[in-house]
Amino acid sequence: MDAPGITAAPQAPAWVPDAVEAAGARLVPLGAETEGLLWFGGYDAAGLQDSGLGGALASAPGVRWGQLPSSGVDGFASAGLLRETVTWTSAKGAFARPVAEHALALTLASLRHLPERARARSWGRPAGATLFGARVLVLGAGGIARTYLDLLTPFGTHDVVVRRRPEPVPGAARTVTSDHLLAELAEADVVMVAAALTAETRAILGAAELAAMKPGAVLVNIARGGLVDTDALLDALASGHLGAAALDVTDPEPLPDGHPLWDAPRVLITPHTADTAEMIAPLLRGRVEENLRRFVSGRELVGVVDTAAGY
Repeated sequence: MDAPGITAAPQAPAWVPDAVEAAGARLVPLGAETEGLLWFGGYDAAGLQDSGLGGALASAPGVRWGQLPSSGVDGFASAGLLRETVTWTSAKGAFARPVAEHALALTLASLRHLPERARARSWGRPAGATLFGARVLVLGAGGIARTYLDLLTPFGTHDVVVRRRPEPVPGAARTVTSDHLLAELAEADVVMVAAALTAETRAILGAAELAAMKPGAVLVNIARGGLVDTDALLDALASGHLGAAALDVTDPEPLPDGHPLWDAPRVLITPHTADTAEMIAPLLRGRVEENLRRFVSGRELVGVVDTAAGY
């Protein structure tokens, strides 16, 4: 049996040829010989259809497997590129550690009022809450959510996970489905958003959900900005109902200069830096190398995308 043809595009890292050869595959130009496509290009919906991934797929009708560079695939899905005839894999789970670490940092910073203190120019009033023994609600049950739960272990928190299916999640006291979201929001001291962005989850935290949150609770979002209704979030902060919001992602993104969120009270914003390029480069390489070996040997791939669910 001939070694499968693998194409890497565009601007593939320097390690790719050695990885393809070590896996027992052949690095081939984009075209009729391409069976596996390693995509290293952008993953925003704009421009993908013709000049980006869409154009690559049109040039390689024999593609059976496509490796995407990001954990979230909402940009590819919204561009209509996740064809069911191709087995798609993403980086989901591969970047869990740095992102969960950032989520924990945002959680502690918000509970301890660090954004307020970093801007202060006078002694001010004592304020802060402890994470020890807090009730934490996690939206999503992927690698980031599970690693975040692991990091919470020393704090003795009471953790509840909201997900599509009711299967238990290791580290969580309970797992519930999204139809219980409003009730769980009312009990949580911290709400951490780690869900995939799909048509069903867009603005999953809207005006009603934010109003249902426990007064003074902290919201942390390290997933996608579109999971939270920005206007509703601004209202919840302005009213004082929400204790704080710590956001690594926003809607819109990048957040424009002068946007009201920059001046909203009790907000901490980081510019989608939970996983920087330097952090994820070795993690993405590990995922690609593992899937290359599995593809060549016919084994199940890691990080397979559910095209129907959109993640």
